[in-house]
Amino acid sequence: MTAANQDTAPTKGPWPARPEPLDDVAELARVDAVIAAGPYEATWESLSGYTVPDWFRDAKFGVFLHWGAYTVPAFGNEWYPRHMYVEGTAEYDHHRRTYGPQTEFGYKDFLADFTAERWDPADWADLFHRAGAQFVVPVAEHHDGFAMYETARSRWKTTAIGPHRDVVGELGAAVRDRWMVLGVSSHRAEHWFFMNGGARTPSDVTDPEFVDFYGPAQREETSPNEAWMIDWFLRTVELIDRYRPQVLWFDWWIERPVFKPWLRKLAAYYYNEAARWGREVVIQYKWDAFAPGTAVLDLERGAMDTVHPTVWQNDTSVARTSWSWVPDQQYKTLPELIAELVDVVAKNGVLLLNIGPKSDGTIADEERELLTGIGDWLRVNGQAIYGSVPWAIPAEGPTVQAAGSFIDATERVFGAEDIRFTSQQRYGNERLYATLLAWPEDGVARIRAWGSGSGQLARPIRSVDLLGHDGEVTWTQTEDALEVRLPADRPSAVGAVIRLTPEPAEAGTRLPFDHEL
Repeated sequence: MTAANQDTAPTKGPWPARPEPLDDVAELARVDAVIAAGPYEATWESLSGYTVPDWFRDAKFGVFLHWGAYTVPAFGNEWYPRHMYVEGTAEYDHHRRTYGPQTEFGYKDFLADFTAERWDPADWADLFHRAGAQFVVPVAEHHDGFAMYETARSRWKTTAIGPHRDVVGELGAAVRDRWMVLGVSSHRAEHWFFMNGGARTPSDVTDPEFVDFYGPAQREETSPNEAWMIDWFLRTVELIDRYRPQVLWFDWWIERPVFKPWLRKLAAYYYNEAARWGREVVIQYKWDAFAPGTAVLDLERGAMDTVHPTVWQNDTSVARTSWSWVPDQQYKTLPELIAELVDVVAKNGVLLLNIGPKSDGTIADEERELLTGIGDWLRVNGQAIYGSVPWAIPAEGPTVQAAGSFIDATERVFGAEDIRFTSQQRYGNERLYATLLAWPEDGVARIRAWGSGSGQLARPIRSVDLLGHDGEVTWTQTEDALEVRLPADRPSAVGAVIRLTPEPAEAGTRLPFDHEL
C-alpha cells in the first residue's frame, strides 16, 4: 500500500526557507575568548582539573528520552531513517510496501506528521519526578538530523516543522519547575554518514533541495572535513548557550581522532561557561573520546564487574531492542530494572534510563508503569541509593553479572542470594545497606558478607532494620552470615533492603542521621 492510498496520507511540505548564513568566524572568536578567560584551557592537562559535581554523584538516577520523527513510522527502531534507505533491510522493504519508493516518499516526508498533538511537558515532568529521577536528558538531535529545539543553524527543526514547538525548551522548563536537572544529548556526529544508504540507491537523499537535511551522507569510513566539524561544534555551543543544560551526553562517534581538538575546546568552553553561570555540569562520553578524569565515562546498556574508581554512568532502556517507541516493544521487567539500578549504584555508577514516547506525545502505559514502579521502590528504599557510596565489596551471590557494553539483550533473573551493597557516610558514622534482588522464599535474608567470620565488618553491629518496615526484625549473626527474619508483609514489590548500623567509631559519638534518612 502506498502513502497515497492510506486513509491518512502523510503530509509533505511546504518546507521552511533556509536560514541566513551565520558568521562562524565571529562565533569561533567569541568561543576562544571565553576559553581564554578561564579557568579551563583547551588541553587535557587543564581539563583534568575537572571534578564531577556532588549533585550528579548523589543523583544516581535519571531519565533519557528518545523521541523524534522516527516514531511516525514506528517500525524497527530509531535507526529507521537509515535502514529505510538500505536495500535488504526489513525497514527498506516495509517502507516501499507502506509508503512507496524512496524517490517519491523519503524520511523528510514524515516530519510534518510528527505533530506531538497530545504532548504535555508538565505531565512528563510529573511522571519523571514520580519515578524518582533527579535529572532528565531529552535527545536534542538524533542521527537523523532533525533538531528537537530552536536553532539558527538549520531549518529542519521542531519549531518550524511538525509540532512547531521547542521540545527541549518546553520540557526543560517543566523539568526545572520540579527541581530536576535538565540535560541534553547530541547525536549530531553520526549524521556525517547516517543517511548514506540513500546515496547508494535511488532516493530523495540525493535531491539538491534537501542536501542540508540529508547531507553530508558520506561513507562511514571517512572523517568529517573542517567545515562540517565547525558546524558540529557551533551547533553544540548553541545548545549550551540557549538551554544551559547541566548534562551534555554524546554518542559513540566522537571517538574519531578528528574530534579530539574540538572536544577539548568544547569542554573548556562548557566548563568555563558553567562556572560563569554558577552551575556544575557533566559531559558524558563513550569509549576513549575524552581523557580519563576530564568527563564522565558512559557505558551503553552496560555494567562494571566491580567498583569503578570514579563515578560513571550506564545508559540503558526500559526496552531491549529499540530506544524509540515501536508497537512490538520488548520490555524489561521491573525486577530487572531495579537490579540494574542497584548494581550500577553499588559499583559507583549512575543509571540513565531511557523511555520512548509515541509520536503524538503520549507515553505508553507499560513505560509509565515501569517508571512509577521504580518510583514506588525508591520511596521505600531510596536511602540505599541516593547519596550512597560503595561499600567494601559491591556484591555477593551466585548469579554472574556480565561486564561491558550491550549486555542486556536477554532477561536476567536474580535470586535472594544475589545482593548488592551500598553505604551512607555522615558525621564519621555509617549505615550499610544490603539489597536483596529477590525476596527469600523462606522469609530469611542471609548476608554472607555480614557474618562474623567474613572480616568485612569493622565494628560490632548496633542494629539491623528492614527499610519500609516499622517494626523490629529478628536477626542473628553467625560466622557464616547475618540472618534476618523478614516480616510476612513485603514493604516493596522487588526484593528487600536490610540496613545495618555499626557501633559508632568512638564511644559516645552522636548518630544524628538516625531519623533523617
